[in-house]
Amino acid sequence: MRKTACSTPSNGSGRTARSSGSPRASPPTRRSAPAPSGARVSDARPVREPGARRLVLWRHGRTAWNLENRFQGKTDIPLDDTGVQQAHRAARLLAGLRPTHLLASPLRRAADTAEALAAVTGLPVRTDGDLTERDGGAWEGLTSREIRERYPEEHKAWQPPGGETSAQVAKRVAAALERAADDLPPTGLLVVASHGAALRLGMSALLGLPEDVWKHIGGLSNCCWSVLTELRDGGWRLAEHNAGTLPEPVLGDDRTDNGS
Repeated sequence: MRKTACSTPSNGSGRTARSSGSPRASPPTRRSAPAPSGARVSDARPVREPGARRLVLWRHGRTAWNLENRFQGKTDIPLDDTGVQQAHRAARLLAGLRPTHLLASPLRRAADTAEALAAVTGLPVRTDGDLTERDGGAWEGLTSREIRERYPEEHKAWQPPGGETSAQVAKRVAAALERAADDLPPTGLLVVASHGAALRLGMSALLGLPEDVWKHIGGLSNCCWSVLTELRDGGWRLAEHNAGTLPEPVLGDDRTDNGS
């Protein structure tokens, strides 16, 4: 694993779409997907044809709240000028991977990041509401310092009052990624534009890691990505994490080494 520090239509599941992807065939049998305790992906999923699918999990570009170290959560904050530039630069790199499908969180900072890659590849962008960032409850809009001062116990446990638990986020994001993978052809490459905490937690669940080790997976810098490759048994391997070219700090909603 290489590691570098850088930067459908509605169907009752909470998903939305900008443009429709290819139709999905109904499989004859179903299976259970492995997931860590407290973050089960699904009790019944379609059997995928064996293949070499890849998932590129791409965090959105920088926002003003990232720069101010404010918890964004589900608040719909747009990219700042630097974030737009990051998205276009990363899109040129990711286009070289020859993606076959694009998927995004509907929040503007992620959807607009995905559109930068769509402009280069000509691929349509689908959105899925289950890829939104962690609901930060009372923390949204607060700086890291304000959270520590006003909610010391909740900060220590990293549990926003009125927000989602880590296990809840991991479960919904991992389920969205599995659904998307089920729609891929055996050699498909899906780029998913989403959010730092959502991707880290969803990826941890998808890899089958127990909840007590999720904290050991580092955060994603703005416009950096992780790559998951499909295993023969339908599981996933982390091939790259926080990949890019130049080291960049991790700014955002997810917990970092300094506890911010």
